[in-house]
This record gives sequence, structure tokens and C-alpha cells, in this order.
Amino acid sequence: MKLSTFKLNTLLSFSQAINRGRSTQGLLDRFEQILREDLGIDRILFFYQYENGWDCILRSGVPDGLEKEIDIEKDLLPIRDITFMSTSANPTMVDFDIIIPIIQDEKQLAFVFIGDIDDEVKGVSGSIKHLNFIQTLSIILMVAVENIRFFEESLKQEAMRKELELASRMQAMLIPLEKSLVNNESVRMSAYYRPHFEVGGDYYDVIKMDEGHFGFCIADVSGKGISAALLMSNFQATIRALFTGEIELTRLVEKLNERVFDTAMGEKFITMFIARYNQHTKVLEYINAGHNPPLFYDKTLGEVSYLTFGCIGLGMLDEIPVIHAGSKLIDHPSKLLCYTDGLVEVLRDAVVEVDLKAIEDQLINDDSIDSNLKSIIRVQHLDIDNPELFDDVSIVGVEFL
Repeated sequence: MKLSTFKLNTLLSFSQAINRGRSTQGLLDRFEQILREDLGIDRILFFYQYENGWDCILRSGVPDGLEKEIDIEKDLLPIRDITFMSTSANPTMVDFDIIIPIIQDEKQLAFVFIGDIDDEVKGVSGSIKHLNFIQTLSIILMVAVENIRFFEESLKQEAMRKELELASRMQAMLIPLEKSLVNNESVRMSAYYRPHFEVGGDYYDVIKMDEGHFGFCIADVSGKGISAALLMSNFQATIRALFTGEIELTRLVEKLNERVFDTAMGEKFITMFIARYNQHTKVLEYINAGHNPPLFYDKTLGEVSYLTFGCIGLGMLDEIPVIHAGSKLIDHPSKLLCYTDGLVEVLRDAVVEVDLKAIEDQLINDDSIDSNLKSIIRVQHLDIDNPELFDDVSIVGVEFL
């Protein structure tokens, strides 16, 4: 009766320690104290499975590093029931009396090793005498450790979610507002941006220069997530600092390549289409740095062409070997559609397909560029949760009147 009362009180106090929010280490210390001081267990090992593998979270009464001599997959995973260690292929495990596996839904979550040194002096081994109680206490400890881990992970996920929300808001501030686009008697612009996740690796910009000149670009960084977004924000700052009405586009692209390569160290690259338009001469200068070729539609001639002159993507090499700058005289009413690959690459039956025709069909007409973009958004289902889309989407449309 006295022993039963002790065990009940011990379970109660242990549960209260859990409810008070004691740390994992605090619970392990209390578990060790109960086994060693109250139950006479001299040797303890507690193996616990985290998401990324197994770890010995408690070692008591054994030499440092002894747990490393135990092969989890070979020595422990075959054990499905409480096992007495009178013999074992691993001599390290014979030093313990009993191994208690803790199993949930047919999956081993932990293993508890217990053993006595002075069995003959004590009479009945404490490992055997208190086996059921130790098993119960071990299960309670394991559940508590699991709950603490899940709680800590949920806190980390919530913190990450808030950081992603902040990053998303900051990135949205980098995207030009509608009022920042060029809209006058000779040029009209329209644009669209949708990141696939909270933050994306797409970017477009419009830079107004001296009267009659403006520049614009669209870009896509390899990869996704925070690292891609950081690289792209740094890229935007560089463009804003360097892109003027005087700098040659080839020189600008060389400088941008240097910055991207130095920042990403060759681990990421950026594809980009960059252009500058002179509203007086009606000449469009451009360089396509490995980007999806923009569609150019001459409304008078009814012809579609692609702007392909340029070079490799930025950051692929420390120095771009050859850059071919393009130039186009726009002497007829025309439209230009720039986009990132997320617009035309769709996932169908686990296969990535490229569909340019649907985009062309929406551009080849007399509608305004703004109407064209709205049609593209509708046809490509960009305004809903479309499972076929798996990348960021950016579009820049320019109408030359």
C-alpha cells in the first residue's frame, strides 16, 4: 500500500510538473531523479526519435559516449516488446537489464534502457520490481516531450508566418503602383503581378527618365522563397541606381551581371528583359538576358514577332561573353507583351507544358493593352486558385499609339 501510494503521488507530481510548463530538460531531470533516488535504478539511457533522426536525450550512470556504440537501426528497431538483456550481439547493451520500447500506432518513438549495478546487494532488481511503473512513467515523459516539441515548432511556424507576411508586404511595395506606369498620348502601360507563395522571385519596374524617355524591365530569379526575394530586391535597387537615359544598355547589363554574380556567387541567376523607349524617335532599345521573348504585335501589319536579341542570364558567368542589343523602330500602332514563365508554363498530368498560343490569341486584336491583360488573366485563370500554375506570374504590357 505504501509503495502504491508513492507511485500514485509520483505520477501526480510528474503530471503537475508537465502542466506547469516545465521544460524538456526539467522533465528529464525529474525522471532521472525518480528512477535513481526513489527506485534504485543505476543506469539509464533514453533514446527519442525526432523528425530528423534519433537522439539520446538522457544518459545517466554510464560512461560518456556509450550511447554512440548502439546502432539504432540494427540493435533497437527490431525490438517491439519489453526485452530482458541477458544476451545481445552488442556487448554494450548487455550492461543493461531491460529495454522498454515506447510504441504508438505501430511506430517506435522511444527506447528506455534501465539497469542496476548492485543487484545481489539489493535483492530483487529495481528494474524488474518497478518495471510497469517505469514503463508508465516513460510513456508520460515521452508524450510530454512530444507535446513540448510540437508547441515549440508551432511557435516557430507562427513566427515564420509573420515574417513571411512582412516580407510579402515589403516586396509588394517594390512593385510599381498603377499610377507609376507610363500613360500618355503616345504610350499606355498595364501590368500584373502574382507571387505563387507569400514572396516571389519575379519583378518588374518602370523608370521614368527625362521627358520623352522611359525604361522598363521584367525579371525572374531562379528558385523561389526568401532567398530569391532577397536577391530580387537587391537587384531592383541596383537597377534603380544605374538605369538612366545616358547609360548604354550593354554597359548596364554588364554592371547588373557583376552585381548578381557577386551577390549570388553563381548559385542563382536572373533572366531579364530590359528596354528603353524614346517617345520622340519612336525607337525601342532592348536586351533580352535569357528571358522569355516578349511578344510584339504590329496592329497595322497584323504581324507578331518576338524580341530575342540579348545574352545569357545574369549571374550565370562572372563575365558575359557576348551581348547583342536589339533596336526596333515602332512607326505603327503596336503592342508589346512581356511576361515571366509562370504565365505560360502549366502543370498538366505531372508534365510541364508551354502554352504560348493562348497568350497570342489575346494580344492579336484591336483591343487596348489593358483589355488584353484582363483577358489573359481570365483565360489563364490567374484570378483563382489554379492548380496548373506552379510559379510566380508577372506581366507588363505596353501599347504604342
